[in-house]
Amino acid sequence: MKFKGKDIISIRDFTKEEIEKILDEAEKMEAALAKNTNLELLKGKILATLFFEPSTRTRLSFATAMQKLGGNVIGFDNVEATSIAKGESLIDTVRTAEKYCDLIVIRHPKEGSARLAAEISEKPVINAGDGANQHPTQTLLDLYTIRKLKGRIEGLNVALVGDLKYGRVMKSLAYALAMFKANLTLVSPLGLELPEEITKEIIEKFDAEIIQTDNIFSGIKNADVIYVCRIQKERFEDVYEAEKLQKSFKITSQMLEKTKEDVIILHALPKTVEIEPSIDKTKKAKYFEQVYYGIPVRMAIINLVCP
Repeated sequence: MKFKGKDIISIRDFTKEEIEKILDEAEKMEAALAKNTNLELLKGKILATLFFEPSTRTRLSFATAMQKLGGNVIGFDNVEATSIAKGESLIDTVRTAEKYCDLIVIRHPKEGSARLAAEISEKPVINAGDGANQHPTQTLLDLYTIRKLKGRIEGLNVALVGDLKYGRVMKSLAYALAMFKANLTLVSPLGLELPEEITKEIIEKFDAEIIQTDNIFSGIKNADVIYVCRIQKERFEDVYEAEKLQKSFKITSQMLEKTKEDVIILHALPKTVEIEPSIDKTKKAKYFEQVYYGIPVRMAIINLVCP
């Protein structure tokens, strides 16, 4: 498993063994953080964060991870303050940024943009989300969170709830969970199901057992893990239809009372109205703990691939 110089574009680019290697490395990073160990593994190295779309957790956790490793961070999260606002192409932006750094993290609204960046860059590129396509580092931290909190992934009943059509997190995660032999229940409003080609692929490739439903309660009642994502309003042509779905498709406290006592609820965040606010205070809600695990996981990723 050669990680140095490797691009991180899609979870499909990894074997199960490579993913387990990353998760194991993340455990070591978490242990070092707990001891407040002064890590200087990437002293003198520079990470460039090129965010063409808004981000809070992903951008901040990558920056924190690099700084915890002793490296430095440059980049932008406001394209209006860059030459992109003057019409500069993605290709020229990437070719410029790579001259200033050792590693690039990119988020872009167009599918395939991260792979294009990787093809033209001589430096490793990490995909922090390309449109409604992939978000591999989120999936890796999700797997880490599940393994950390439940002790395993294989054999767990995992319900993926929400916008499975446009939610890039769900596409990556469904594939990875199937790879690790979890039992999947896909819960989404009609018309927002996981794309058929993805469902078909993971069934054929991993012999996965998948249940699909548009009924939230029936989908979550036997779950060990409930993973929720918001309705991706910004990717809808009809905003009013998106808002209608937001109001009707949500997890309530009443639903949660009838789920397993030890079920955990995860969310990539930001969340809006898809989880009732009172649930935040319950022991089942683990999404803010999940946020923290983004640091050791991204530390592991950066340290493994940075040349």
